[in-house]
Amino acid sequence: MLDRKSETERKPLDPDLVSELLMGMRLVGLDYRRIEAAAPFGFSFGEVGGRAQFHFVARGPVQLRLPGGIVHGLETGDAVLLPRGGFHALVSSDEIKCRDIRALEAAPLCSSVSAITACDGTTGPEARAIVFSGCMEFDLGGLHPLVALMPEVMRVGTLLDRYPEILPMLEAMEREAKGGRAGFAGILARLADVVAAFIVRAWVECGCGDASGWIAALRDPRLGRVIVAIHANPGHDWTLVELADRMGASRSVFAERFLEVTGVTPLRYLTELRMRLATQWIAKERMPIETAAQKLGYGSQAAFSRAFKRITGHPPGALTAAKAASG
Repeated sequence: MLDRKSETERKPLDPDLVSELLMGMRLVGLDYRRIEAAAPFGFSFGEVGGRAQFHFVARGPVQLRLPGGIVHGLETGDAVLLPRGGFHALVSSDEIKCRDIRALEAAPLCSSVSAITACDGTTGPEARAIVFSGCMEFDLGGLHPLVALMPEVMRVGTLLDRYPEILPMLEAMEREAKGGRAGFAGILARLADVVAAFIVRAWVECGCGDASGWIAALRDPRLGRVIVAIHANPGHDWTLVELADRMGASRSVFAERFLEVTGVTPLRYLTELRMRLATQWIAKERMPIETAAQKLGYGSQAAFSRAFKRITGHPPGALTAAKAASG
């Protein structure tokens, strides 16, 4: 017989919770490249903090090489998302030396897309690999911890049987990348954003794969109801009594179970969620600190600032100062 933990780890997520998980998702391409290359070739992609990386192979084969010697073979029509980015390379075969993709000459196609051509002139067009790559801003808002639990590489090929509706999007990307029709660069960028978001949604809908730990709280129906409630209204003045009632348990049982599964107390979880949301609103959306404090249920800006510094180590004003310095 399976124990309670094993049963919980294998449960799919509640559809309402899936919607809540993805409601605040932002996955937007910042810098795209259409790469056309003749073998032998190797292009390295360096680690960019807080950025995901997406690759679509319009004409293969191409190898995705990761640190530690891990290699994924990619064929025509394959798409992969590296949710945490990190150092990796696209190569034509093993042992190929790589050039930093940022060091190659790129011709602008539109505001966010450029073209890189690495061919010697003797290789015919049909023998050249074509890849559409993008650096993406990936933010799950208050549920940012979910990103750390995702696989290093998420492949669209593993989803096609369950989600056949994604295939037309991949076919459209292949046509646009190969055809070079008017406006193709912008269309490719938008399709890439959609496909990458679809990969994330499918992973969540399938129960977040083999992830455990924090995900166990989401797979537990009673704790899942609590987390949905907290995320739906983070500015509410939640008490242990209210949260325990949502779970249908006593305060002591609820608090013990929540700490066991998530690793933090319920009120600590709520405070950390509020500070993640505040960081997003203030740093990325330029929301005034006072407004963020009010939305998150703090009676004064001073109380909010104390809580923010206690959790993050710096005052919220440091976010506005950093944003102003970066322009």
